[in-house]
Amino acid sequence: MIGAVSCAGNGGEGEAKSRSEEGGYLGAGHWELDISYRHQYSNRDYIGPVYQVARTLNHSQVLNQINLETVTLSYQANPRWSFQLNTPFLVSTRVSESNPGHVFDSHGIGDISLTAQSWLWRPPTESRGNIALGFGLKIPSGNDAVKNSFVTATGTTTSTVDQSIQPGDGGWGIIANFQAFRAVRKAVFFMDGNYVMEPGDTNGVMTGRKAPLEAIMSEPDSYLADAGVAYPFPKIRGLAVNFGGRAEGIPARDLIGKSDGFRRPGFAISVVPGFEYSRNKNVWTFNLPIAVYRDRSRSVPDLEDDGHGDAFFASYLWLLTFSRRF
Repeated sequence: MIGAVSCAGNGGEGEAKSRSEEGGYLGAGHWELDISYRHQYSNRDYIGPVYQVARTLNHSQVLNQINLETVTLSYQANPRWSFQLNTPFLVSTRVSESNPGHVFDSHGIGDISLTAQSWLWRPPTESRGNIALGFGLKIPSGNDAVKNSFVTATGTTTSTVDQSIQPGDGGWGIIANFQAFRAVRKAVFFMDGNYVMEPGDTNGVMTGRKAPLEAIMSEPDSYLADAGVAYPFPKIRGLAVNFGGRAEGIPARDLIGKSDGFRRPGFAISVVPGFEYSRNKNVWTFNLPIAVYRDRSRSVPDLEDDGHGDAFFASYLWLLTFSRRF
């Protein structure tokens, strides 16, 4: 699940500004292009919050490697309202250490989203802070049924790749997001996040799993939230360091509609060090969420079958973003 909330608003002559500069308002009538990259390597197995160390010791881990590039184009229509087009591109692989010869892979465009966002107070504000609320639509543009073929001793076998590396999930989504900041002297405290609601139940793609209740892939909700503080780095103009926390995951039950089919609900909580560097109309951002708590929750089929599935989590993520205003 990717869902960075765009920083938008009204600012001086469209120059790029980071969170450390009181919100980095974008000027009315201006555009912003964000190119972001997310890398994660999931290799630690969890059932609930318990790390399954035996999978590591006996080399039966499943190794997921996900590279996600996202291009976001934002337009500031007036001092309060902005609009964003978000297009993700996925390149990923999945392999089991017990069968390293069969590497599953997928790539392609993901689910595109269109969002609108408005500041509650017309910027700039006397309080040196503001709150923005947004809403939007997730379009099922990504392939949700990628298949791979392998040559075996008995012939060629074709299998649907795991849900975790499918470019899309097949469902239409309703997006709700927020963004808030408050400057206190040189420091800027910030919070942002989003929730994607998918009213659909299942997408019709067969998983190949033996359990009847997990035979078809689910269309799950997803969420992401960040909070922290940014502070300008002494004696280096345009550089700011930041530190905060992050939570992201998939709930067991959707807010709207049924929650049948196969999904891996759960969440990860991370601490996030990082930095931002702004120069002229450009901003470079790097964040490194380091997981401190992971939990694979029970899904609806788990509850009905009195079971508890597992999931592999990453120990950390790389999050890189380049922004250009014009």
